[in-house]
Amino acid sequence: MTSRFGTSFSISTFGESHGHSVGVIVDGCPPRLDVDIDRIQQDLDRRRPGQSKLVTQRKEGDEIQILSGLHDNTTTGTPIAMVVKNKDQNPGAYDHLKDVYRPSHADFTYDAKYGVRDHRGGGRSSARETIGRVAAGAIARQLLETGPGIEVLGWVSQVHTIDAEIDPSSVSLQDVESTPTRCPDPAAAEAMTDAIKTARSNGDSLGGVVTVVARNMVAGLGEPIFDRLEADLAKAMLSLPAAKGFDVGSGFAGTRLTGLAHNDPFAPGPIGRPVTTTNHSGGVQGGISNGSDIICRVAFKPTATISSNQQTVTTANEATELAAKGRHDPCVLPRAVPIVEAMMLLVLADHWLRQQATSVLDS
Repeated sequence: MTSRFGTSFSISTFGESHGHSVGVIVDGCPPRLDVDIDRIQQDLDRRRPGQSKLVTQRKEGDEIQILSGLHDNTTTGTPIAMVVKNKDQNPGAYDHLKDVYRPSHADFTYDAKYGVRDHRGGGRSSARETIGRVAAGAIARQLLETGPGIEVLGWVSQVHTIDAEIDPSSVSLQDVESTPTRCPDPAAAEAMTDAIKTARSNGDSLGGVVTVVARNMVAGLGEPIFDRLEADLAKAMLSLPAAKGFDVGSGFAGTRLTGLAHNDPFAPGPIGRPVTTTNHSGGVQGGISNGSDIICRVAFKPTATISSNQQTVTTANEATELAAKGRHDPCVLPRAVPIVEAMMLLVLADHWLRQQATSVLDS
């Protein structure tokens, strides 16, 4: 029943959707890292509810409080505790769900596992738990920028049947943040906005895909067997609420290529190591980073809680009909972008620190 993730750079999240607060404890962050707290808040602001008409209208400022692990905004090497208080709580809005299982939600499975569940917005199964991940990811971001210089950026590349045309090598944060959809393709973003609004008005929801890239990568991160870099990335991404699929590089599309077409040829590189002239591998070969950009995609299902009537059962196993009330995202994709970034940042920070413990002796 652990809520811990990571090895050398690890996090433990806590809190429920309508409890007193949510937060995270970061363990393993090296000392003497200067932390810009405003940048932590900026990432949380990108995740918070109520930021546009396309997402849940719950009004939360998600203001971060640092409880330990920093002195004069510099890490001390001790655990970093961060907390965000829940302010716009309305647990009474979920009373109608106390004895009802929402279709495709975690209500029944939490009951099956624990024999008890928090029906107030889903408790731990709510995406509000990801506040801790984003806060910890913001520290990992600053660690990776200060150390190897790695940059991580995500964006919405698909909503429902609408696909965006985006060059992963050139997209910028400004491009991503230019629309509420966080899709840097203006034409696709406009179509996505219309589709999300229509779904909300129809009492329905939409899913889609977030793409994330890690640039300025270093070679050598990852382990060759069970802790392969893409395996840890997959675990990280599929641990997110509503995530249902993951691929890296060519992913499933690579199955349609031959080996000759799919292989990434090597060429001499400018910094004393080879580079690949293509990147079907998505920056990972044999479970270890090769220095090319790491490109991943995460598929999110349509939001489970919708306002349309659905057939379900009560906790007493009696048939009933449910039209859920409350404040819910008609599409999780815009708010999922900083969360996906955070999970990649946490994995890369963890593997970078693990690699620092690996010394190569000159022969």
